[in-house]
Amino acid sequence: MIYSRCFVMTADPAELLRQRGIQVTAQRLAVLRAVSGQPHITADGVAEAARAEIGAISLQAVYDALGVLVAEALIRRIEPAGSPARYEDRVGDNHHHLICRSCGRLVDVDCAAGSAPCLTAADGKGYEIDEAEVVYWGRCPDCLAQATTTPPQRSTSR
Repeated sequence: MIYSRCFVMTADPAELLRQRGIQVTAQRLAVLRAVSGQPHITADGVAEAARAEIGAISLQAVYDALGVLVAEALIRRIEPAGSPARYEDRVGDNHHHLICRSCGRLVDVDCAAGSAPCLTAADGKGYEIDEAEVVYWGRCPDCLAQATTTPPQRSTSR
């Protein structure tokens, strides 16, 4: 399913859940707020933020809430190679991600070629394509700056 609008949580989270027919619970609200408050957060990070807000919540309850919110396109799950799954509330706008190979920092980047060119494969092999992920890997400005200001290590062997 392709969602044509970009959603970033600005409305009342409880109302957003109701509009999608999702039962409003303290756990789901805390999970939705955690993802909205910290883009590209892991499930462990969501659990920590939710516990800070509502007290006790099991990791399984966090995963269950994340699953419901992803299924209803209120949040997006991204799975960068070598990293745990991450969650964000920017959905439906065909943006991509930049990941620093040195520190792991992950940031959003808009699609360079328009609204959804990635959904048109050169040869779709008969598939109905509904999503494409582009991940750019490199080093962030902070890591680049650190690399140019850190003197090379001298060998201590004789």
